[in-house]
Amino acid sequence: MAMTAASVFGSGGCLELLTSSKAMRGKLWTRLAPFISKRHASTSQTSLSSSSSSCSVINPWLFVGLGNPGEKYQCTRHNVGFDMIDMFAQSQGISLTRHPFKALFGEGMVEGVPVLLAKPQTYMNLSGESVGPLAAYYKLPLNRILVAFDDMDLPCGVLRLQPKGGYGRHNGVKSLIYHFRKNREFGRLRIGIGRPPGQMDPKAFVLQKFNKTGRERIDSAIEEGVEILKLVVTKGLTEAARSSNVDQKYKHLTTHDMQLPNSASKIAI
Repeated sequence: MAMTAASVFGSGGCLELLTSSKAMRGKLWTRLAPFISKRHASTSQTSLSSSSSSCSVINPWLFVGLGNPGEKYQCTRHNVGFDMIDMFAQSQGISLTRHPFKALFGEGMVEGVPVLLAKPQTYMNLSGESVGPLAAYYKLPLNRILVAFDDMDLPCGVLRLQPKGGYGRHNGVKSLIYHFRKNREFGRLRIGIGRPPGQMDPKAFVLQKFNKTGRERIDSAIEEGVEILKLVVTKGLTEAARSSNVDQKYKHLTTHDMQLPNSASKIAI
């Protein structure tokens, strides 16, 4: 049985957020029903009235991009997760608006599958305060959640898709794991930004913008990432990872770290 975000939370304050989850899911299906096949539309309505038949519903995907809110942090290395979700939303005609769970949120259909998009507005270190309750509210299995974020352990512009893992040195992912009660069974789309040069402070590095070449590589990677996310929806995360990771493995073999001097914020990462 797949573990859900709701079960991860257990009993406590977050359960209060779940009391109207059936109503919210009903509204979601009402909005998306015109785009779903008749068979899935009918079974989804039936499943909402009986928890025992919930397996007949197509579970939505939740794609999350991590970053810091505000114009000050736009186009910085730490915000490439936001950039990924923005580009995917644009490609699918999905609008992102404010949401009660401290996130910019949108929903739509991709190849007949419901997809939810979120950009937490809590600042990076507290991303789990947004994503945890949001995922629990929709009662999503953790294996239907995928998080896009920056990664200094990959060369600039290189992508890596994984079904699970740790958080490395990334405090945003660390926050998610904490709010999922240390469960790590959710997908990740790691977006390489390269390592800081010399003795540069990693915190300063991630809060800087790319130089021209670095930005071009990231923009190209984000376009590739959009196709990878579409593949996740249509083929599943395992198959998408198998095909996309091979293509990414030898990309930019001679990549150098890229940076543009810029005043770094003191915000925690």
